Amino acid sequence: MENFVKEIRQHLETGLIPFWEGLRDEVNGGYYGYMDDGLRIDRQYEKGCILNSRILWFFSNAYRLLNKESLKEDAAHAYRFLREHCVDREYGGVFWSVTCDGQVKDDTKHTYNQAFAIYALASYYDAVKDEEALELAVELMRLIEEKCTDSSGYYLEAFTREFKPADNEKLSENGVMAEKTMNTLLHVFEAYTELYRVSRDEKVADRLRFMMDIMAEKIYNPALGRQEVFFDKDWNSLIDLYSYGHDIETAWLVDRGTEVLGDPEYEGKMSPITREITKHIYERAFYKGALMNEAENGVQDKTRVWWVQAEGVVGFVNGYQKSRQDVAYLEAAKMLWGYIVRCLIDPRDGAEWFWAADENDRPVSRPIVEPWKCPYHNGRMCIEVIRRLKPGKA
Repeated sequence: MENFVKEIRQHLETGLIPFWEGLRDEVNGGYYGYMDDGLRIDRQYEKGCILNSRILWFFSNAYRLLNKESLKEDAAHAYRFLREHCVDREYGGVFWSVTCDGQVKDDTKHTYNQAFAIYALASYYDAVKDEEALELAVELMRLIEEKCTDSSGYYLEAFTREFKPADNEKLSENGVMAEKTMNTLLHVFEAYTELYRVSRDEKVADRLRFMMDIMAEKIYNPALGRQEVFFDKDWNSLIDLYSYGHDIETAWLVDRGTEVLGDPEYEGKMSPITREITKHIYERAFYKGALMNEAENGVQDKTRVWWVQAEGVVGFVNGYQKSRQDVAYLEAAKMLWGYIVRCLIDPRDGAEWFWAADENDRPVSRPIVEPWKCPYHNGRMCIEVIRRLKPGKA
């Protein structure tokens, strides 16, 4: 256990943090948005607002954990770019992307994107006690509730700049166009958990309960022990899909949400679901020491995607902590970490993680940094393991 935590802490401090600090744009603000698989930075590439929010979340939490002043300034650098360039001061909300110098590039307003800004801003507020950041997080939460829900209060997906409904092409995959997704709901829940943790606003607590009801009654499939992924407007599932990474991520994020909420009724309602999801991921997706990506119509995709492995480490540690007799989960987390070290951490100087490895453990050629490739999953894995398994807690 001690070596497991020590190795992960060392990777955070000597690998992930220096890498992302090296992408800091001192000319235009924020962080560079693209590095190809040859480790070449494209300084003219657009800056995804989700990527910037995730970088803000990462440095805010790294500062909270390690208490190094340089990390505080790294977080402030991301915050200034979000505040000054990513937020739409005319119609409200956060843009999808901006140019390298902060001009609007894609003005789509997506609920998922608003959620990540809230997640980051709440953490930044907690780290540095900047009231302006908390006010902006609350403003975005109000906007989601007013502009991004249907008449039943369910969360919708994509909108134009003026918040008129738009096709959900950004979060629809596998050949379907979904009007509602498990993924967006999960990350609104994640964001509201963090916002409630720092604000204790009962309106946020009520929405956490509402979302857990949706998860339990409309998204979770008890017959299969999984979450459904893509839905039409009436919550009919559109595809036979196991999304292994999202399932294990949901298991620990929902457990975190019930812990922060502190409502015994919802802990009793959700804990059996998260326990069952974790069990099914361990039995179905944990293959040769790593997690497969997904299964569509019964066909397994055995690609080992970077973020799925990172969420698997946290999810299995969480499963172990829920029931200490489930030592197999802890061993699975350690095996996943060993796989990450062998096959996903890029050994080249100035690199981070490969996007994925194939079934034969060969790296998949994809960008090292792009709008979806960020320090949120792997950085959070490091932070969660250190916090959860530090001496006296394990």
